[in-house]
Amino acid sequence: MNLARATSLIAAGTLTSRLTGLVRTVVLVSAIGVYAAGDAFYVANQLPNTVLTLISTGLLTGVIVPRVVAVSAQADGGRVFLPKLLTAGASILMLATVVSMLLAPWLIWVLANGFSDEQRALSTAFAYWCLPQIFFYGMFALMGESLNARRIFAPYAWAPVLNNIVSIIGFGAFIVVFGSDRSDLVGWTPTAVALIGGTATLGIVVQAVVLAIVWRRSGIPLKPDFRWRGVGFGGMGALASWTFGMVLVTLFAGIVQVRAMSEASGDNVSVTVWGNAWLVYMVPYALIVLSIGTPYFTRIAEHAAAQRDVALREDISAAIRTLGLFVVIAAAALIAAAVPASRIFTNAAADALLAAPVLVAFLFGLIPMAVLFIIQRTFYAYGDTRTPFFFTLAQGILVVALTITAVATVPREHLTASVAAVQTLCGIIELLLAIWLLRRKLGPLGLRRPTLALVRFVLAAVPAGALGFGVYVWSGGATGWMLANVFAAAAGTFFICAVSALVYLGILAVLRTPELATAIGMVRSRFSR
Repeated sequence: MNLARATSLIAAGTLTSRLTGLVRTVVLVSAIGVYAAGDAFYVANQLPNTVLTLISTGLLTGVIVPRVVAVSAQADGGRVFLPKLLTAGASILMLATVVSMLLAPWLIWVLANGFSDEQRALSTAFAYWCLPQIFFYGMFALMGESLNARRIFAPYAWAPVLNNIVSIIGFGAFIVVFGSDRSDLVGWTPTAVALIGGTATLGIVVQAVVLAIVWRRSGIPLKPDFRWRGVGFGGMGALASWTFGMVLVTLFAGIVQVRAMSEASGDNVSVTVWGNAWLVYMVPYALIVLSIGTPYFTRIAEHAAAQRDVALREDISAAIRTLGLFVVIAAAALIAAAVPASRIFTNAAADALLAAPVLVAFLFGLIPMAVLFIIQRTFYAYGDTRTPFFFTLAQGILVVALTITAVATVPREHLTASVAAVQTLCGIIELLLAIWLLRRKLGPLGLRRPTLALVRFVLAAVPAGALGFGVYVWSGGATGWMLANVFAAAAGTFFICAVSALVYLGILAVLRTPELATAIGMVRSRFSR
């Protein structure tokens, strides 16, 4: 499958997944709100989500994907190795799930010590329903990344759509049975808890089953195989030891962040708003960075395996420039539309005004995180998980130190936005360190051209975003029609982003930006398919 075709499939699936995911979140917020009960569910449901993130960005991307790429090129296409890999992964995930469920009350206490006793009790009840997601999330990520490495991209991108549909139906049923905006901690019966938590887990089960069907139809046996001796797990374990270190660093930093924000839970924006802002941030990240960057990563891994260093550097430059053209305007447009975009995931205009700074703080990190995606995965392509551990460690130490400082110095109403800003600042520092370390490893990376391209994109995006924000002000701002309800907020967000994008494209066309033609060709290719 060529790069354009793969990117098109991933982008289409990712877009559909993200849009249905936004609808899912809107229905969930309508059901349980964004304050006390919403925070309790968020913390419980975040436990398996954290496992997915750590597995997908750490062990799978850094260790397993390069190995699967190598074995897929063998005569048997990996049909001997992959069932053993799946069996080993399933065994580890099952053990992790059982242990997590036994430790559920302690895990909730660790993550949300700032909760009241009643809020922790509700969060623990949710956790018993949500923690089985660890197994199914892990299997979904393991099968999906393995299929990606074999150039079967579409199922991994499209399966979450079914998850979102299941969740929309389940959360909608909760509203019908128990009512809406159940932020209060009073009246949460076991049936109500089971409907919210069980729905969230059922959706994950469905998407994992879809990939299991695709896995079997791809010709890879779907059966347990415990004959692990001599297949290279030992070497993978050595690489995974550094990845496990990254897992611990990231996990500890995340715990500190959630514990800090739990101090603000109740009357102020807290972990639910943080999670919803992250969801909006992840729409352009997933649609642009993952859909374009994932096929590039597969090619970079192939270049590294064949020692084609010149081609690898060219792909790094091309990937950064292509990603940059899209993510720069995405960040600028969403910053301009931050208030109406936040209104989509809140139940009142006043809540949106409080939530918008959290989203803005995340969005300033979109550009550096897009570049870091390519830089980090270049290390992984060379089988190097040791170096990423060190720049992740540096980032984690900074996050912890600055988050603790924020708790001690920032008023509770601004605490969540401050933690988000800390995340972005530390991510930028991590990127600079990663680039320096990669240059020491490979020599000159040829980053002058993509850096100049990013500067041009930013110069074009600033006036485009300013005009988009002007549209928000012209509509009435905080008292205007864009904040009247969820549907008006969605329309306002779209309008602001569309205006910003058109101005941005016009400026790039006047400047005769060379990357624009490539981007237009890529978009045409997607729509033609």
